[in-house]
Amino acid sequence: MTTDMAEDLRSAGLRVTAPRLATLAVVAECQHAEADDIAAAVRERLGTVSRQAVYDVLHALTDAGLLRRVATGARSAARYEIHRHDNHHHMVCRVCGRLEDVPCTIGEAPCLTPSHDHGFEIEVAEVLFRGVCSACRTASASPGATVPSGAGAG
Repeated sequence: MTTDMAEDLRSAGLRVTAPRLATLAVVAECQHAEADDIAAAVRERLGTVSRQAVYDVLHALTDAGLLRRVATGARSAARYEIHRHDNHHHMVCRVCGRLEDVPCTIGEAPCLTPSHDHGFEIEVAEVLFRGVCSACRTASASPGATVPSGAGAG
């Protein structure tokens, strides 16, 4: 897997470094993780690496198209996933923050077409479905219920 990641970095025009490899590995293992969680996991693997260094790596990998940044709302931290260039969408629970992938609903990218393109050539459609997951619905229906553990995990 590290060999594939190293090749992905080279193909994207990036140098192969331990922080970049560790960040890719963490995101591959923990899809939809927040930057702080990724930074903590990278530090566990590598020892001394600053949070800012991991943030810089996340930005570089996102800019290079290796990661995809998923923004779920103004008050929520962005999350990251391996960019598979498959134009899938996301569903987020507004109670616990659970984030799930949702396949593109109609054909090839972009799977949605705006009513007016304003002269743009549309390449990708990003959709975020919001709702309440089954665990939160079940918990809210029970007397004395609490939000399921793992809130915010994807």
